[in-house]
Amino acid sequence: MGIQRIESVTYGVDDIDECVRFFDDFGLFLVERTDEHAVFETRTGQTLRLDTEPLSPPPVEPGPTLREVVWGVDTREELERLLAAAGKDREVRESADGVHHTVDETGFGVGLTLARPKALEPAQRPTNTLGSVNRWNTALEPLGRAHPLRMCHVALNIPKEGKDEAVAFYTERLGFRPTDVVEPMGVFMQAPGDHDQHTMLLCHRPDRAGVNHIAYEVPGFDDVIEGGNFMIERGWREARRLGRHTVGSNVFRFLHAPCGGRVEYAADMDRVDDSYGTRVHETTPPHHIWALRTNRDQETPA
Repeated sequence: MGIQRIESVTYGVDDIDECVRFFDDFGLFLVERTDEHAVFETRTGQTLRLDTEPLSPPPVEPGPTLREVVWGVDTREELERLLAAAGKDREVRESADGVHHTVDETGFGVGLTLARPKALEPAQRPTNTLGSVNRWNTALEPLGRAHPLRMCHVALNIPKEGKDEAVAFYTERLGFRPTDVVEPMGVFMQAPGDHDQHTMLLCHRPDRAGVNHIAYEVPGFDDVIEGGNFMIERGWREARRLGRHTVGSNVFRFLHAPCGGRVEYAADMDRVDDSYGTRVHETTPPHHIWALRTNRDQETPA
């Protein structure tokens, strides 16, 4: 089949302590820490590495930023096939941990390795509504901080010049399938082993290279809200108010990250199969179906 998921990501950072504090508050699990680097895990075993001196390719933008995304592949045969396709016209090197490293058309680091998922059966809060009662005689308790299940998608900004070649690297060589092509904005793509409406977005609207965001799936709506609230209480800055996307339909909440770009709590994304096809949008759909609004803080006329 091929690529199943994001296996790991690496950021080049300046302030390791600040970044460790951020992702600890965000709900990832710290598994390794030195003065130069730190490694966090999601609940399904993906890793996030923060490094003051990363060995990955040079940054595509100034300041702290994403340096590499490593993709997990289901079989050794598929891994070998993808390595041959990726390495047709560029160097691919293997590191001691079995990850094969190269770069995409924009200069972002791309890794390929065998997927090593941790089994997980996430528990969702039982809900009640007329005709469907799932919770009896039990009051809900606060969640506090969220603990993401997994990294579900990555969004990268790319220049407009060469955008078709940038997309083709992922679709023609690595097997991604375009699900929604938004002509003024970018291309949403699904990995072969994923059912999410998108596993990756290449966004050319900013017309520059850089990290846009990485999204982390949480079990439900409450986790998105409470996780964001916890981050704000801890002093971190929200990047976009609570809402539900149009493309993908997921509930979202974004936060500015000290490692560069933003991170997203995400829940309830569309799942699609091959019958979904590729949907082409000549104009950009609305960013969201809804976003939180309030008039509570407005002055009441005398």
